Amino acid sequence: MNNMGFEAMSVLEEESQNESLGGVYGSTGASGAEGTDRREGGKRGRKPGRKAQLDKQDMKAKLERSRQSARECRARKKLRYQYLEELVADRERSVLSLRKELDKYYKWNLELDQGRMPEGIEALLQEMGVVKQEEAKPF
Repeated sequence: MNNMGFEAMSVLEEESQNESLGGVYGSTGASGAEGTDRREGGKRGRKPGRKAQLDKQDMKAKLERSRQSARECRARKKLRYQYLEELVADRERSVLSLRKELDKYYKWNLELDQGRMPEGIEALLQEMGVVKQEEAKPF
């Protein structure tokens, strides 16, 4: 046992305690076996002496990753706003076009109510197939 490391000894001690108590959760199964495999690799979490050695290096890398992530986020946001602005502009053009068409039909309706035939209505009716071209042509 002298060749074993401190971590290995503590893992063996924990396993023997868990076996005597019936496991951590009171039952053994597939999840219990996986848990013991995980503990053999070492403890979870940060190691005590590691932080002082890599602190500056980790902070610089972390800050650079954060800056890069912020750049990418701003780029995505800019693209999203450009897309939305184009979408709004397109919808506004559609609304204007439909309003013009509605205004035209409103004026046509007023002329029809007064008993006059509006300009362009015959062409529209022929286009729709309501009036046959033969009837429109004189013999």
